[in-house]
Amino acid sequence: MTRVVLLGAPPGPISPPPPGGQPALPADITLKSLPGAPSAYDRLLAQAAVMDPQPTTIARPGDAAAYRRPYGRVVESPDVAGDLRALADVVEGAEENLLILPADSLVHDELLYQITKAKRGAIALVVREQRDELEDESAPELVPIEEAAPEIGDKVIEGLPQRTRIGRSRIISVGTAYHAVTRPNAALLGPLHLHQRHLPVLAEVARELADMAHLFGPEDDVTELLVLGLVRRGVSVGRRGRRDLFFRRVRSQAEADEALAEMAGFDEDRARLDNAVKGADGFFTTFFVSTYSRFIARWAARRGLTPNQVTLISIALGLLAAGAFATGTRWGAIAGGVLIYFAFVFDCVDGQVARYARKFGVLGAWLDATFDRFKEYAVFVGLAVGATVSGQFGDGEGIWTLALVALALQSVKHLLDFSFGAANRRKAPVPLPTLDLTVADDRPLREALEERRASRSTGVRGILKLWTKAGKFRPVHWARKMIVFPIGERFAAIAITAAFFDPRVTFLTLIVWGGIAATYTLTGRLLRSLA
Repeated sequence: MTRVVLLGAPPGPISPPPPGGQPALPADITLKSLPGAPSAYDRLLAQAAVMDPQPTTIARPGDAAAYRRPYGRVVESPDVAGDLRALADVVEGAEENLLILPADSLVHDELLYQITKAKRGAIALVVREQRDELEDESAPELVPIEEAAPEIGDKVIEGLPQRTRIGRSRIISVGTAYHAVTRPNAALLGPLHLHQRHLPVLAEVARELADMAHLFGPEDDVTELLVLGLVRRGVSVGRRGRRDLFFRRVRSQAEADEALAEMAGFDEDRARLDNAVKGADGFFTTFFVSTYSRFIARWAARRGLTPNQVTLISIALGLLAAGAFATGTRWGAIAGGVLIYFAFVFDCVDGQVARYARKFGVLGAWLDATFDRFKEYAVFVGLAVGATVSGQFGDGEGIWTLALVALALQSVKHLLDFSFGAANRRKAPVPLPTLDLTVADDRPLREALEERRASRSTGVRGILKLWTKAGKFRPVHWARKMIVFPIGERFAAIAITAAFFDPRVTFLTLIVWGGIAATYTLTGRLLRSLA
C-alpha cells in the first residue's frame, strides 16, 4: 500500500490570475466532460483511494468542510508551517511508501502508477524550461554555470515559480523566496513519491522548515519546500516529466475546462501499453519483437489471459522448436527457427501482459526466469540430437561437445550476472553532499558536487564514466546492448544459423559470441567492483 497525502492549500500567486478570475477550490471545480461530472477533488480522491483507502487531505480551516467525504480524513492547518508539521505527523512511523499530491491535480491514472512504481527511492514530477530557438539566438550568451551567481528566480512555468535546477536524472537544487539557486531551469509540478526509508528524513526536514516558514513567500509550495529539504539532506531525488501523459494543476473552472480538452487529446491506453515494454531491451528485441508484441499483449490481456498462461505458450513453442530441430531435416531446422523466434516473442509478451494488466506474482517471475533457461537448453539438446540423427557429423560426438561447451558458457555467464547483481545491491551508494537549510544560496552545495564529480572522474571511475558517456551515441549504445549477447540476440542467432546453416555453425556462433560477451561482462564487473 502507498500512503497518500493531498495538499488542499495551493501556493499563492506569482503569476497573473488564472483564466476565469480568482482561484477556486478543487472541490468546487466540475469536470464537466467526464462521466458523472465529478469535482476535480472527488476525481483525485477516488484515484488516491485505489492506493490508500484513507487518504489524508491537509486543508485550511475555512476550506475543510468542502474537502470532507465519507472516506479519507481531513487535517486542518492554518498556514504553510502547519502544513509541514501536519505532514510530519502523518508520515512519522509510517511503514508504507508516500505519495504527495496537490489537491488541484488533474492527472492520468497511468502517470500516478508510473510515479509510484519508479525504481528511484524519491522522485518528483517537473516541467522543464522551454527555450525558444529564435529568442536564444538573440539573447545574450550565458556565463558558464560555474561562474553563474545564485538567484531567486521570478520566471513562471504554468503558474509555478521556476526555482529548481535539474540535471540529467535528478534534482540538483531547489530555491524559495529565501533560497537562491544557480541558474534554475525547471519548476516542480507538485507530485512527490518517496520510499519509506526516506520518511524519517522527510519528517525531520518538514519540522525544521516549519520553523523557518517566516522566510518563505506565499508562492512557495509545500512540495517545493520538501524537495529542498530532501536534496539538502543528501537524498537523491529523481526527476521525471509528464512525457506522453497528462498532468495539470487547475485553479479555476475555465482552466479546468481547457485542461480537460487538452487531456482528451492524450491516448492514455497507448501510453500504458508503451510503458508495458521494457525500455532497456536489446537491439533485436527492440526492433524485431517489441514493435508489435505489445499489441499481442493488449489483445491477450483484454481476453483475460494471464501472464502465466502466456508463459506456458512460450514454453510449449520452445519445446516444439526443440522437437523440430531434433528431426535433423532441413525443413525441421527451418520450422525450429520459426518456432524458437515465436517462443521468444511470447516470452516478451508474458511480461508485457503483466505490466499492462497489473498482474504480478512470485510464481510468474519464477516461471519466467527459470523456463527461459529451460527452453534455451532444450533447444541445445534438440540441435545436438538432430545433428546426430542426420548422420552428417558421424556419431555426433563433436556436436555434443560443442553443445555442452555452449551450455556451460551460458550457465557461467548467468551465474556472473546474478551473483554480481546480488552483491551490487548490498553496496552502499556514495553519499551526496549536504547543506544546512538555513544557508541562503546553493553555492556551497554546487561546489561540493563539483568536488565529488571531480573525485569520481579519475582512475577506474573515470574510465567507466567515459564509457557511460559514449553511450549517448546510438551506434555505441546498440553495440553495447548487443555485445553482452542478451536472450533476444541468442534466440535470433539460433533461429538464423540453424535455419540457414547447420547445428555446428549454431553452436560455434553461441560459443564465440558468448565468450566475447562473458569476457566483456566480467571485465565490466571487475572494474565496477574496484571503482
